[in-house]
Amino acid sequence: MLRMALALVLSLIVAIPALAQESDRTSTGGAQTLEDIMARQSGQNVDSTFRSGNTGDDARAKDMREQLGTLGGVSDPELWRAVRYGSADTRVSNQSEAADVLMQDGGMWWLTFRDGPVRVYGGWLLLGTIGALLLFFLLRGKIGIDEPMTGRTVTRFKAIERFGHWLLAGSFVLLGFTGLFVLFGRSFIAPYLGKSFNSNLLIWSKFVHNNVAWAFILGLVMVFVMWVVHNIPNKTDITWLRQFGGIIGKAHPPAKKFNAGQKMIFWSVILFGTSIAVSGVSLLFPFELPLFAKTFAMLNWTGLPELLGFGVLPETMSPQEEMQFAQLWHAIMAFVLTAIVLAHIYIGSVGMEGAYDAMGSGEVDEAWAHQHHSIWLDEVLEDEKSAAKAKSGSATPAE
Repeated sequence: MLRMALALVLSLIVAIPALAQESDRTSTGGAQTLEDIMARQSGQNVDSTFRSGNTGDDARAKDMREQLGTLGGVSDPELWRAVRYGSADTRVSNQSEAADVLMQDGGMWWLTFRDGPVRVYGGWLLLGTIGALLLFFLLRGKIGIDEPMTGRTVTRFKAIERFGHWLLAGSFVLLGFTGLFVLFGRSFIAPYLGKSFNSNLLIWSKFVHNNVAWAFILGLVMVFVMWVVHNIPNKTDITWLRQFGGIIGKAHPPAKKFNAGQKMIFWSVILFGTSIAVSGVSLLFPFELPLFAKTFAMLNWTGLPELLGFGVLPETMSPQEEMQFAQLWHAIMAFVLTAIVLAHIYIGSVGMEGAYDAMGSGEVDEAWAHQHHSIWLDEVLEDEKSAAKAKSGSATPAE
């Protein structure tokens, strides 16, 4: 025990002067110090310009006939430092942009952020949303129809509208599950079902994710084209929001084809879905569609990053760095949209009586339509009357 204590004291005596030394590297020949290593291990930022700039000096190049003449003023360590920091004059047979990047050491921050905040906060967001919806159902119960059913139905959504909706919804569910498998598979699937099962699952998940994405984009376009005109905000939305749409309380505010809550869902799906789609296509074609270098350049022009304390954002990136930013943005947007869609699924299934019929058969009872979309129902019934009048008028026999 005494020997161990003595060794610890001696270690501290040796380490304290090393930790207290300044960033002067003359004693190390320009190499990193123990202070650098300790700072990096504690997660602090370390100025690495002493290495990134130490890539040789042509002015000190030796003659070809002298020792090291074939390397000029560059040693092997200096050459590999230049390769690491992207300043080496390299020539590759493959002409793609990514082939010039022989060593990309910027992936650790991405891995740390992906496995840390993205997975932790994203996972809790989904679990918290499910828990909140379950609690709301226990407290509020299913929203019923106050009026007696009439037995008369009106067409809520046509076949093409339901097809676009279910194409978008079905593809989003597949994309959501396969994305979660890829993100959480190593931590939650492999330890319990085995690495082989997880590997096969992720191979198929990647295949499904990359191909079903096109169905999601098609559904997104269809839904936007068919419904955008019905989702323009108007003054009736203010009344709906003031009365919480009848979800809280017993009031049933009037609404057109889509109420304020559905409009918020619609624009969330369009905006977040488009962002997910664009970043996903960028991941599929990273060399053809880089997004973030140009985006950061525009943000830097506004001065907002520096104003908010982020400093100047990078404007030159390798394709690998572009993919790292795109993947993180893709995952964050997907988590946010999934939480919103979970609320939509709740209302459209167990949360509201008769809501599923609108997208199931497309037909809803007039009592349901009057309670939730009275303005729209009046318009539909008026159109039916006008059509019936026109039909009866055209059927009048000629004299």
